Amino acid sequence: MEGTVFSPSLEGIKYVKSEDGEMLTKPFLDVCKNILPVIDKFGAAMTLVKSDIGGNISRLEAKYSSNPSQFNFLYNMVKVEVESKTAKGSSSCTNGLLWLTRAMDFLVELFRNLLEHPDWAMSQACSNSYGKTLKKWHGWLASSTFTVAMKLAPDRKKFMDVLGETGDINADIEKFCATFTPLLEENHKFLASVGLDDLKAS
Repeated sequence: MEGTVFSPSLEGIKYVKSEDGEMLTKPFLDVCKNILPVIDKFGAAMTLVKSDIGGNISRLEAKYSSNPSQFNFLYNMVKVEVESKTAKGSSSCTNGLLWLTRAMDFLVELFRNLLEHPDWAMSQACSNSYGKTLKKWHGWLASSTFTVAMKLAPDRKKFMDVLGETGDINADIEKFCATFTPLLEENHKFLASVGLDDLKAS
């Protein structure tokens, strides 16, 4: 198949919103899932991020599967938890959505750095993205674990070559950042509207 590792996500983004502009649970999670193969290409550096993203997707998927019609819209999960006062629990779907969105913020920022700073080493692109996105929400332990992992980042040129085996990788990265960012911003806006966008890692 022609295209890049981003093609499935780019295709999926078109279906994330309902006709009324509501965020749909399954299509949104599918887009996040389709980014996992991209993270795989980072090797050991992203093991943590990948398991974190995978865990949060599974948690949200399980909730969705428990009642697809009730949880067809992504924010319904949060609304139910806010009403039952369980939204702040560490195993809540609200928490899952928050951390999934933050991890995606990190990845979008990282992809953007790779486009905008062709002279940066991969570890620099990773550290810069981390500083802008996840760092302020992480405690000391998570932060130091992350910093160590970033040192395992692959060689930038090799990474880009692997990503762009077919298709125009730069154009796809640019398109992904441009189309996915507004969805992430919408998640933050919604979580902020229920007072849940500033939870820190325990």
